Amino acid sequence: MLAPDQFLLGIALTVLLAVGSQIVASRLRIPALILLLPAGFTAGALTDVVHPDKLAPGNFSSIVSLSVAVILYDAGLGLRLRQLRSTTRSVVLRLLVLGVLGTWASVMALVPALFGVPFPVAVLLGAVLVVSGPTVVGPLLDHVRPPDRVRRILIWEGTLIDPVGAILGTLVLHSLIAGDFQLSRGFHPGEFALSWLVGLVGGAVGAALLWFLLHRLRLGESLGTLAQLATVVAVSAGCDIVRDDTGLIAAVVAGLAVANLPGLGMPARRPFFETLVQLIIGLLFVTISAGVTPSSVRPVLLPTLALIGALVLVVRPLVAWISTHGRGLPRGERAFTAWMAPRGIVAASTASAFAATLAGAGLPGSEKILPVTFLVIVGTVLVYGLTAAPVAAALGINRPARARPLIVGGRPWSVDLARCLTSAGLNVTMWTATEEQRQQVRRAGIEPAPGELLAAATDPSGRLEEVTALLLLTDDDDFNALVSVVARDSVDGPVHRVGPPPDAPGAVATRTGADVLFGPGLGRDVLAARHEQGARFTVGAPGEGPPPGHDALFVLRADGRLDPATEARPARPGPGDRLVLLGPAPGGRPAQGPPAGGR
Repeated sequence: MLAPDQFLLGIALTVLLAVGSQIVASRLRIPALILLLPAGFTAGALTDVVHPDKLAPGNFSSIVSLSVAVILYDAGLGLRLRQLRSTTRSVVLRLLVLGVLGTWASVMALVPALFGVPFPVAVLLGAVLVVSGPTVVGPLLDHVRPPDRVRRILIWEGTLIDPVGAILGTLVLHSLIAGDFQLSRGFHPGEFALSWLVGLVGGAVGAALLWFLLHRLRLGESLGTLAQLATVVAVSAGCDIVRDDTGLIAAVVAGLAVANLPGLGMPARRPFFETLVQLIIGLLFVTISAGVTPSSVRPVLLPTLALIGALVLVVRPLVAWISTHGRGLPRGERAFTAWMAPRGIVAASTASAFAATLAGAGLPGSEKILPVTFLVIVGTVLVYGLTAAPVAAALGINRPARARPLIVGGRPWSVDLARCLTSAGLNVTMWTATEEQRQQVRRAGIEPAPGELLAAATDPSGRLEEVTALLLLTDDDDFNALVSVVARDSVDGPVHRVGPPPDAPGAVATRTGADVLFGPGLGRDVLAARHEQGARFTVGAPGEGPPPGHDALFVLRADGRLDPATEARPARPGPGDRLVLLGPAPGGRPAQGPPAGGR
């Protein structure tokens, strides 16, 4: 037990390491886990105040279980059943079944020879290492940007395999203890089904409570977030009281149900809840890794490297290749699926709890479970985190880093702007209101967006995939202003609108704002008038500023990103960057307002 001052120091240091590691990782554009685990391990080696047994003696495993339940609930909210089509569903089911059986059997066969531990320890360690996890897979996929089908397969697999592995490990643990470390004496197949039944019932209860709270009572964002947190914690705790670790199943089921129940309209982005989950992930990884001592890692380091090599180079490729055979996936997508199976928070949390329980029961070799799991997590995250992008590029399946803006509007000047951006190498798509304007877009060589795309952008529960920016360039200023607010959570990138004329009659649109394009003096009326009088959009030379009489509208970064100029952020090109410019009207004629009507 720590003294009050030491406890406060431990909490402060844990939070600082958790948040600081994620901030640094975001700046370096690497998975946060690469920094979180070494940070916690170092803090645990140099101090005593971050150790989980000191911060929460006797209750740490329960805290971890509830925290992981919150994480898995959030992961379940991101699963849409409409995305689980026949091919995806078949591959995910195969990966789950073959992944669990193949990984478990491989670890059971290798661990006794590599580490010299009894077979029961190998069985339990195999159950721990079958899991993957969305908290690790998701950030890696965000960095690599593979095709949507591959992303869905890996996210579904990582989310669903976590509770499977946790339940499997718990049953093995209880069977070993009940059978005096003889698995055959204490194992009862019906217990696995009973655990799943408890978890499914708990998930159904949680979904019903959340449907009542969110749909019937119509709680706002703040109270709705609190209601979700309280419901998940209460249901998960209740399930764990009935059957250990069944709360994880309940959490995933509740999240999956809430995400797909009609009438709830869960937003694609949940800023407060996502922030909470990120904090929980950081705290768990720091505290769990702090419980691993250098003296426990040294004896198992080399054998663990051999185990990691077998899992990465043999087991996962074999499982993935069999699971994707005959499912219609291109060879590159199959190969990338075979190169993505990092271990995450569930492996760390279950290993921490199981090792402590078995050590207390006196099972020889149980002290190696946590350091081996720790090294497998670190090793797999390093391997996949550092190689995923190059492998995806070599396989030709990563989406290009260049911007893919969606332009909404069909006026001649906006079509000409889209043509200019396309000529600069961007993958531009346009949404227009009428078939006549769509024909104009096609004649300009631009890809017309499907009609339902804008509906997806304005659906709070939807997500625009592959679109990196939304540019609203219609003549309806209120439409632009409203959609810029509604679609902000559905686009994986910035949302901007063109500025209204100074005397615009709109009731919602304002003249200024962080999302208004191009700054003062370049509203839609001026842009349309200058274009009608002969001004054209061009792309400047790398590193050069705007020539006299030209206005900078965008900065096309050397890495393919598109940064618009706004009133708050003027266009400032760096080395290798190019400016998208609007030139002057021939003859210097003054700009006049455009004709009315249309989008």
